[in-house]
Amino acid sequence: MRIVGFNYTKIFAEKHTNDFKDLKIETSLNIDSIEENSSKLPDKKITLLDFNFTSSINYSKNIAKIELSGKMVLSVDSKVADEVLKNWKKKELKEEFRLAVFNGILNKTNIKSLEIEDELNLPPHFRLPSLVPQKKD
Repeated sequence: MRIVGFNYTKIFAEKHTNDFKDLKIETSLNIDSIEENSSKLPDKKITLLDFNFTSSINYSKNIAKIELSGKMVLSVDSKVADEVLKNWKKKELKEEFRLAVFNGILNKTNIKSLEIEDELNLPPHFRLPSLVPQKKD
């Protein structure tokens, strides 16, 4: 499985206030649809699948909201693609495959969300690494 394409179809952000008291941040990521890509490849053992997704970050008390929608295109073995499309009709994905897809989307959307949060002066939606003084024994 390889990511061969990724693009956004919607980037939405709004901020209503700078009052971050008792702030809670909720995130969600949903796969909206999975479809076979219309591109034909010379290798019949490989199929391209389109994963349409929506990623949301909601700051409590209507402080702010960020929503990203888009499509990630994966190149997968044709047998795997058939199984994925069959299982998707029941809105199911094998956990290992689902985690790989979600991680691929999160790698892209987290970076874009951090850029937007920086531009809107919002706190990051996850804890960023930071240095702390060394403890002396």
